[in-house]
Amino acid sequence: MPFILHGMGTALPPHSMAQADAVDLHTTFCGIGDRRARTLKALYRRSRIRTRHSVLFQSSDGPLRARQPFYAAAADDQDFGPTTSERMAAYAEHAPDLAIRAARSALQAGAVDPSEVTHLISVSCTGFVSPGVDSALIESLGLGADTERTHVGFMGCHGALNGLRVARGYALQDPGVVPLVCAVELCSLHFAYGWDLDMLVANSLFADGAAAVVGRVGAPASGPSEAGQPWRVIGTGTLLMADSAEAMTWRIGDHGFRMTLSARVPELIEERLAGWLDGWLAEQGLSREEVGSWAIHPGGPRILTAVETALGLTTEDTATSREVLATCGNMSSPTILFILDRMRTEGAERPCVALAFGPGLAVEAVLLA
Repeated sequence: MPFILHGMGTALPPHSMAQADAVDLHTTFCGIGDRRARTLKALYRRSRIRTRHSVLFQSSDGPLRARQPFYAAAADDQDFGPTTSERMAAYAEHAPDLAIRAARSALQAGAVDPSEVTHLISVSCTGFVSPGVDSALIESLGLGADTERTHVGFMGCHGALNGLRVARGYALQDPGVVPLVCAVELCSLHFAYGWDLDMLVANSLFADGAAAVVGRVGAPASGPSEAGQPWRVIGTGTLLMADSAEAMTWRIGDHGFRMTLSARVPELIEERLAGWLDGWLAEQGLSREEVGSWAIHPGGPRILTAVETALGLTTEDTATSREVLATCGNMSSPTILFILDRMRTEGAERPCVALAFGPGLAVEAVLLA
């Protein structure tokens, strides 16, 4: 029997910042000179992001520096901002509430009582704390104390698709299982001060958010749902590209986690994605032309363009991905669930292929029908 998505939920921090304000804040409190400021503004503009949310913002309006107290102006060029310990303390403070909001929304949307949940799969790569988000979800949502927990950690943007794979695996083993997947990321905790060439792109793209999905095998539950037949996960796939380990990395530093994103990433996607994907689709009994819609994780506008080039897609095919990027930024793992939630609500054609990319360089795929 297929694994049916009964309910999905998303959550954003209450306050946001326009991308134009974000670059101004970066240049002013990091003391970046005029020449580099012009380069930085062009980089932020090319992101195609309009707004981003952060748990650190205390207001969406007013003087830029007053909106968030976490990052102070750099004292000198050797000031790299809060330590990783301080950033992890902020994660412990803010991540549970955001995750709880998303998970509660998913349960309500799927008409699933918290007592029915048997397995909890938490997903995050932007923070570490134990007891963690999973414990907070169990206690706050009223899940059973015997709920079985699995954490998908430090996998990056494709983590939620790995979470769906785990949930489907549990459910297919036992039709009585009801898994809840919850992905939460606080990417804004890893802002890098100064002119850090490896982190400039990350600074311009990443944001905070949470998303959740609850499902089970068999017939859908009664209650609120999107129009038409419920969406079902019917296949998953993965590719770890050879000789690409340094193309995208995510490592722990003394002043936050550090991402590197090589200019090779779009090139690798253009060269290697189509051949593998066509083979994987054939195993599912499909051709690329038979796919009704595409949910592509928007690592950035160049990633989306590379996928379009590799697969012969149009900007219309990736319109939902581009809109989520524009309005929310790249929230890492929850982003693909934001996209799928919008596509389900809008009645996107099926079968749908969801794709996300992460350190490795790795590709994760989920087929939904």
